[in-house]
Order: sequence, then C-alpha cells, then structure tokens
Amino acid sequence: MRIVPYEGHDSDSIVELITSIQIDEFGVATSAQKQPDLRNITQFYQQGAGNFWLAFDGDTLIGTIALKDVGDGVCALRKMFVKREYRGGGAGVAASLMQTLLDWARSRGVQSIYLGTVDVYHAAHRFYEKSGFTEVERSEVPDSIPLMDVDVKFYRYCVPE
Repeated sequence: MRIVPYEGHDSDSIVELITSIQIDEFGVATSAQKQPDLRNITQFYQQGAGNFWLAFDGDTLIGTIALKDVGDGVCALRKMFVKREYRGGGAGVAASLMQTLLDWARSRGVQSIYLGTVDVYHAAHRFYEKSGFTEVERSEVPDSIPLMDVDVKFYRYCVPE
C-alpha cells in the first residue's frame, strides 16, 4: 500500500469509490452532484494547510482522506473512505491515512480539526474516537467547517504541538 497526495489523478475513480461506499453500501442520501469538491480537489482542498490523499494497492484506489483549511488554525477532516475489503485493523489503511493527515496538520501548525459524519458509520465513529477525536455538539463546530446535509455526529481533534 502507498499513500500519495492528489496530483491530477483520475477524478472518476475517486468519485466512484466515495459514492459507492456512501450510497450503495450505507444508503446515504447523497450523490456525486452534491459533492462538487470531488471534481475540484486542487482548488477546494489543496490550499493553505489543506490536502487530499489517496491510498493505493498497486494501481487500485483503496482509500481517500482530505483536510480542508478553513483559516485560523482550523481544518475539516473530509472524505475519509476505505474500500470494504481493506477495512479493519489488519490492513492498516485507515490508520495510515489518518496518521498521514495528522502528521501533515501538525507540521503546518493546525490547532484543531473538525468533522461531521452520518449516524450509520458506526465503525468510523469508533475509529475516530480511537484516533483521539472527541464527540462535540453541532453548536461547537465552527460555521466555517463545510458539512453535508446528512451529517448528524460531530467530532473535534486538538492537534498537539
């Protein structure tokens, strides 16, 4: 497995991986059209302290994770998805993606990272908590954090110096 920053990779495969997990696997009421950021990764994510990473097994895209800089040392964790057959502690894909993002954030002076997620991603909730994120109320999430209509659980990570 290798993790690389997005550099003009095929956006169709990124959209397919993410939407197939959201819609087909978990039944989330969303679409590719509701996520225009996936067709504009460089401008949406790769600004300031932000970035977008892809995990590959050979030439096969198996995971994604993104950090969106919203200013003042605050970022949003977005688009963390791992192909079903690569999930779980044994594969280490999610942990490697998360470590890549947290190391990047720390090296760029990010102070806190927020995320919103849907209620059906139970394993993801446990993973975020195990990774040091704490659940917060929606009212504690800065308005500058981009959220999806379907997000109902919210987390914050305080980046150690």
